[in-house]
Amino acid sequence: MKFDILTIFPEIFDAILGSSIIGRAQEKGLVSVDAHNIRDFSKDKHKKTDDYPYGGGNGLVMLAQPIYDAYRSIVKELDYKPHFIYMSPQGKPLDQKLVEDLSKHEHIILLCGHYEGVDERILEELVDEEISIGDYVLTGGELPAMVLVDAISRTIPGVLSNEESYEEESHKDGLLEYPQYTRPADFMGKQVPEVLLSGHHANITKWRRLQALRRTKARRPDMYEQLELTSEDKKLLKNNDDEVKE
Repeated sequence: MKFDILTIFPEIFDAILGSSIIGRAQEKGLVSVDAHNIRDFSKDKHKKTDDYPYGGGNGLVMLAQPIYDAYRSIVKELDYKPHFIYMSPQGKPLDQKLVEDLSKHEHIILLCGHYEGVDERILEELVDEEISIGDYVLTGGELPAMVLVDAISRTIPGVLSNEESYEEESHKDGLLEYPQYTRPADFMGKQVPEVLLSGHHANITKWRRLQALRRTKARRPDMYEQLELTSEDKKLLKNNDDEVKE
């Protein structure tokens, strides 16, 4: 998977994406992350990348020309168009389904906006989709871009050391993850559930499924309402005196 990021702060990406799991994935050649400085493509002598909006109003708008030329520098020798994403509070909400859909692309370009946004003509000419990581506004698109790169990268085979650690995570199957425990078995008087110490794998699997269902219902009722409970789920809930979703 190749990521090219268009930003006015390229130096901040390596500090986050160059370490830990994503850093190791890059060392293995599973993921490539390149941040391109939009300022390098400005034709202004002061390397400006923004200007006042036509029609007046507060704030500044990112110029089309530097963004377009930065994009062209990436694709000029390609025989295909990479999937172009603009990180925007106006975009579709990011969720695990969207992450998995995006992971099917081999090459993604991310545009990090600033100020009041970017010239609309860039969105019309280049952008394939706009994506938001939440209903709030940040100072720029760099943090959302890092979130997206991280989320997509960890779905790529070989990036995680244990594939099951991805398969059983929160949101993977529409459920939040079950509670996790490690040593010691007794911490400040709080005990690890006995079933996890039993070595009975079938019972452990049932317990984890039940806890995931209960946790999702309590914490994310919106997600719970979308679930299609299996007959085993309903039986599990009924046997444990939990309300069965019809």
